[in-house]
Amino acid sequence: MKHVLRFALVAIVAFAAFCFFNNTNLFSDATPGRPVLLAHRGLAQTFDVAGVENDTCTASRIHAPEHPYLENTIDSMRAAFAAGADIVEFDIHPTTDGHFAVFHDWTLDCRTDSKGVTRERTLTELQKLDVGHGYTADGKTFPFRGKGVTMPSLDEVLTAFPGKGFLIHIKSNDPAEGEKLSSRLRTLAPEARASLAVYGGRLPVAVVRERVPDIHTMSARAELRCLLTYLALGWSGYVPRSCAQMLILVPRNYAPWLWGWPDKFIARMRGVNSAVFVLGPRGGEEFSTGIDTAEEFAQVPRRAGLGIWTNRVDRIAPLAR
Repeated sequence: MKHVLRFALVAIVAFAAFCFFNNTNLFSDATPGRPVLLAHRGLAQTFDVAGVENDTCTASRIHAPEHPYLENTIDSMRAAFAAGADIVEFDIHPTTDGHFAVFHDWTLDCRTDSKGVTRERTLTELQKLDVGHGYTADGKTFPFRGKGVTMPSLDEVLTAFPGKGFLIHIKSNDPAEGEKLSSRLRTLAPEARASLAVYGGRLPVAVVRERVPDIHTMSARAELRCLLTYLALGWSGYVPRSCAQMLILVPRNYAPWLWGWPDKFIARMRGVNSAVFVLGPRGGEEFSTGIDTAEEFAQVPRRAGLGIWTNRVDRIAPLAR
């Protein structure tokens, strides 16, 4: 019995030592480098996230404006790239006349001077709306109302910024939307697709992943499958096939639990052509915040190629430089 216990103890120690040396970054030769900056919805107005739910009108609770840009607009994207963004994230909805409108909300009620479901309108109708109508910090003044802010289309964005990096967010879980977006993306040259990525609902993203395999994709379920398998087996250095050609979005407070974080984890994901982005810490709210302050940025590893998701690229880009 003593021999069995001794053997078991030696095996446990040997396994622990293997896990440590196979995943430690103590001997890594990684050097600090400029991160990849992803501007969430361009350069946009921020808001108090406390108590925010899926149907909360965030335009009615913005902070006092520090700049004139509104999310998901051509001007906000131009400002984000000028500030130092490498990638801009934006949201899309199909329209009844065969286009994609770039707009965040499922309905028009919160932000615009109209009401109803966004995807139940034509692009022509949507582009007549005042996109800045509902934004207010105090409930009394509306600084973006009547300023001529309009809703762009996907085609207008791709035309305005050829070769720029974009993360396209599909807001629905309709596979038909994935088919439609795939058809549009397949008309692009391979070098143009190389700067694009898609995330959102499981079903449409799965369609895009199948139809346009050279584009990085992510859905919550696909990422969960990837990371749970990695947590179970990544101690060995194994990277699941489900992690390949993906965006890996990691809340900052979860990252240290990943085997080999940061250097070996990043290298392993890069080895299967996946990109890793750090978000703000996930807490009680339904979504993670971005890396939006100097304090938060200081807690992210400085690694070349590691992505940072931010709502304030104007603040973070000078620090990254």
